[in-house]
Amino acid sequence: MDMSKTIIAKSDQLNADDLLGGPRTVEIERVTEGNADQPVAVLYKGCNGKPYYPCKSMRRVMVHVWGSDGHSYAGKAMTLFREPNVKFGGIMVGGIRISHMSGLQKDMPIALQVTRGSKKLYTVKPLQATQTEKSQSKAAPAENETKQVVDGLAEQVRSAQEAAERAINAMNAASDMKALERINMSNRYKELIEFVEKHDKATFSALTKCATDNAQRISEAEFA
Repeated sequence: MDMSKTIIAKSDQLNADDLLGGPRTVEIERVTEGNADQPVAVLYKGCNGKPYYPCKSMRRVMVHVWGSDGHSYAGKAMTLFREPNVKFGGIMVGGIRISHMSGLQKDMPIALQVTRGSKKLYTVKPLQATQTEKSQSKAAPAENETKQVVDGLAEQVRSAQEAAERAINAMNAASDMKALERINMSNRYKELIEFVEKHDKATFSALTKCATDNAQRISEAEFA
């Protein structure tokens, strides 16, 4: 029995405790905007609606290795591991760090800022294809069936994100409150918002913020 599956934290994002069972190599599908506290959401194959929100240091690592265009990260892979010596509020809570990345030919040392005026050398290693293959070969038949279910949900999340982009564009183009209400009160929008609230918090936040911002915009214009 794989005990690591029984200690996965219930959350809407990948947590350090999810990696207590060992490092995880992930293939990136998409990088989107997150929220005010966690501005970047990395969706990867099999994430099941739990994206990886890299901290500022790891975002710097990704930019240093792969460049600043997050859209180009799709198809790239990296290995994530739990670093226990990460503090939050003075307490050791652990954090997620990147150990290996695809596209590297040799070790990549990076000077990362630890505190103001203080930097520490951080090294990322090349991710070889054999590492990914080895990780995938460990999956049992039952795990492969689970992966199919997870991948199916990931496809649903991707479709919902595309629908959300269309809804956001429509709300931004709404000229009056009635037009905005026709979008927000439609059955398709209600189904979309219900789905992303459960499976994609970043997209849910973007939709609700867009609806609120446009309602304020239209109200201010009507009473100007």
